[in-house]
Amino acid sequence: MFRWFIALLLLILLGLQFRLWFGDANILYVLDLQEKIGEQVQENERLQMRNSQLEAEVSDLKKGLSAIEERARSDQGMVRDGETFYQLIEPQPEATKRK
Repeated sequence: MFRWFIALLLLILLGLQFRLWFGDANILYVLDLQEKIGEQVQENERLQMRNSQLEAEVSDLKKGLSAIEERARSDQGMVRDGETFYQLIEPQPEATKRK
């Protein structure tokens, strides 16, 4: 009787181990999901920071003309009346001139 009980317990243990390693939600699957969750959390944090920057930029554009002027100067190359735009071009290194 005791042998049957031990055999039954071993069968149950083997069945549970099989499910743990090879079942639908096996341990490797769970570890893979945890890694993907970590990656997604990092991506979400990066996107939240980007959204905060965009919200601040939109708020600044709504509130004042200085942000609009700054954007027009940097993106469009616009200048005010009476200003002169100077573009400085750095000389090329000697190695690229010889080719």
